Amino acid sequence: MARFFLVLALALSVAGSLAAGEKTRQLSFTDHTGRAVSERDYAGKYQLIFFGYTHCPDVCPTDLQVLARAVDALGPAGAAVRPIFISFDPARDTPPVLAEYVANFHPRLIGLTGTRAQISAAAKAYRVIAEKTGESADGKDYLIDHTAQTYLIGPTGEGLEIFDHGTRPQAMAQRIRRHLEKAGADKKADP
Repeated sequence: MARFFLVLALALSVAGSLAAGEKTRQLSFTDHTGRAVSERDYAGKYQLIFFGYTHCPDVCPTDLQVLARAVDALGPAGAAVRPIFISFDPARDTPPVLAEYVANFHPRLIGLTGTRAQISAAAKAYRVIAEKTGESADGKDYLIDHTAQTYLIGPTGEGLEIFDHGTRPQAMAQRIRRHLEKAGADKKADP
């Protein structure tokens, strides 16, 4: 129960900052093709970001399906939105593992991993938490309790929206569409 309130408090602190236009720091990763990337690679594009891990039994696949359906529900305007999955589990989520995983959800979904320091910096920037639990004796099997939110980031890196776990795809798409229409991005989608 204490962990629930910790997650709730952290989620509320994120909602008060990123959603209010706070910009994230410069972050670097390795994408699912093995290429070194940074936030600069996605500058000028809307980003729909979810943090998780490929061994997640329920929340991650569910939220990634919602993210994918929301992007598709935008129709042609969805091309202006770059869906991104950032893994909390660099030990198991290597680029080849991420490549196979993200292909299950959306053809444009980018999987990102990195060193523990890179992932920690991203988690800190977005104020998300992740804690390894239920580790087996050999350390190979474990779960990760983590914040389950999807972040809409604007073309200049500002936080625009935070979608809680359980948000329906159509509701997510409607909220994203408002931002695209406001900026005119729905008319000049990036392929």
